[in-house]
Amino acid sequence: MAFQKYIELPNKAKMPILGLGTWQSKHGEVTNAVKAALEVGYRHLDCAMIYENEAEVGAGLKAKIDDGTVKREDVFITSKLWCTMHHPDDVAKACQMTLDQLGVTYLDLYLIHYPMAFKRGDVLFPKDENGVLQVDDIEYTDTWLAMEQLVEKGMCKAIGLSNFNLKMIKEIQAINKVPIANHQIELHPWLTQEELVRYCQDNNISVTAYSPLGSPDRPGVKDTDPNLMADPEVMRIAEAKGKSPAQVLIRFALQRGIICIPKSVTPSRIKDNFEALDFELSATDMKDLMALNKNYRVCPAEWIKHRHHPFTPLAS
Repeated sequence: MAFQKYIELPNKAKMPILGLGTWQSKHGEVTNAVKAALEVGYRHLDCAMIYENEAEVGAGLKAKIDDGTVKREDVFITSKLWCTMHHPDDVAKACQMTLDQLGVTYLDLYLIHYPMAFKRGDVLFPKDENGVLQVDDIEYTDTWLAMEQLVEKGMCKAIGLSNFNLKMIKEIQAINKVPIANHQIELHPWLTQEELVRYCQDNNISVTAYSPLGSPDRPGVKDTDPNLMADPEVMRIAEAKGKSPAQVLIRFALQRGIICIPKSVTPSRIKDNFEALDFELSATDMKDLMALNKNYRVCPAEWIKHRHHPFTPLAS
């Protein structure tokens, strides 16, 4: 039986190293996925306002609290501030909306989802009459200072970042009073992010890997796009270990001391993913997987034109 492992955050909270991702989990499937995960032993749920399924996550959590499987304090809940809510006056409102949707009174971790601010309002992707995304010039440093106030108010216990580059992280560090507890980034053998991971870990910023399996069901994916789980080296190691490619990819992140949040709504796969806690890759396996890096992003957000886009050459 697999047992959860943890990474200690600057506030001394223990963040489970394996969590259930909920991005791309369809309506009508999320609640049962959360229930299945909590029954298996997951104690970490990764959410976000933009996923538009936090109410269903909350329903699954409530069901497992009500039947005695878990208590609220047993489950580490992460959510994220969306780009239309970056204005300092909107940050607490956005967090409260998430709390209400999830049916909880606090978050364990709240992240700025992207450094890019969009036009304020209720529409998640505000566009002009020509279909061009409307952006805002709000500075992410100002957004961060508003995030710090959420910790003071008890709305969340820790705060962090997502999809920031190294330059942006250092700019937050120059003004922060509350530590950056976590940085969530795309990470897998095709995008190993070695410099960024090393900097974060050296500075007591835990790292979470999203899309650890290459997000094969991501929006806009084409049949001709490369499939990480079908990579020959990944498949070779999986066969040699008697594991699935998904388990190898999850283990790859865990063994680097990186929190991993694979998404699934299938109970058998949720269970299989959790069992990645149960085995180890050899040093040679890890070296071979690290060698697959080609800086390939499955989630490049290239459709967003913004001066704070974190992945453009000017922002790197």
